[in-house]
Amino acid sequence: MTRSITRRKATVAGILLTAVALAVTACSSGGTSLPGSGSGSSPSAADSVFAGAPVADVAAIIPGSTMEKIKKRGKLIVAEALDAPLLSQQNPTDPSQVNGFDADLAKLLAIYILGKPNVEIVPPASETREAMLQNGTVDVVFNTYTITPQRAEQIDFAGPYFESGLAVAVKSDNKSIKSEKDLDGKNVIVGANTPAVTEVPNVAPTAKVTAFATDPAAVQALIQGRGDAYVQDYTLLASDAASEKQIKVVGNPFTKEPYGIGLQHGDSQFKSFINTWLKAIQSGGQWAKAWQASLGTVTDGSAPTPPEIGSVPGS
Repeated sequence: MTRSITRRKATVAGILLTAVALAVTACSSGGTSLPGSGSGSSPSAADSVFAGAPVADVAAIIPGSTMEKIKKRGKLIVAEALDAPLLSQQNPTDPSQVNGFDADLAKLLAIYILGKPNVEIVPPASETREAMLQNGTVDVVFNTYTITPQRAEQIDFAGPYFESGLAVAVKSDNKSIKSEKDLDGKNVIVGANTPAVTEVPNVAPTAKVTAFATDPAAVQALIQGRGDAYVQDYTLLASDAASEKQIKVVGNPFTKEPYGIGLQHGDSQFKSFINTWLKAIQSGGQWAKAWQASLGTVTDGSAPTPPEIGSVPGS
């Protein structure tokens, strides 16, 4: 994404230094632990995400490669948010635990390289992601990182691993709107100055579009019945639905915003290695389980089909 989720945009600058300190303290000594693997702990829903997770063959850890460097170090260093609900959110009661779709994928990649989910998290700001890769601060970026040809001139992208875009939210008891195809003739809420302003008339020519200046105002209007649906970026709507049980996301994104895994520019070995891993977790079911345990908890419908790897310019 060219912007972060609205809620974390407002806070990331203020918490960045604190978050880095928390992450290094909590995650560098042993990394994030596999949920439910501790002594005396009970199985959790997240356990199934990692069940049967693939581990790379010894031959895939090429001597002198980034993979070998990570394996010798004993942890994967990831640029990843700590305050993004359903994507990568730190547990306030246990700072060593960061959960969500991006967080679980990062742990799955660590398992593929190391055989265990040892991850050190360095929270980025949107404008620092390229620099963190270029100077070697992190190995990879999992941070709703939209693949673009312009960014691909500075860094490399594996994937895409997920396709976001505009989606539809409705009140939780709404059974008549199941996707953007049901918006014709409805009063549709959008965020002012967002792609939804022009996209909704394209998919629903007879819809009445009402714009609100902020995401909280739009969510409140939907709850109050001042609109039948709210069209906004999928991950932002999922975050809204996670904190506000009176709304839900229906269907899948109907525009395309492909998220990639950021890598240091020119590391073709590591890019090929990660793309091979992505195919393995997709075919093995771990990708779908990670989605179901996070974004899928607030979405009506089954897990989407992952985008084809290498299918967009810049990937």
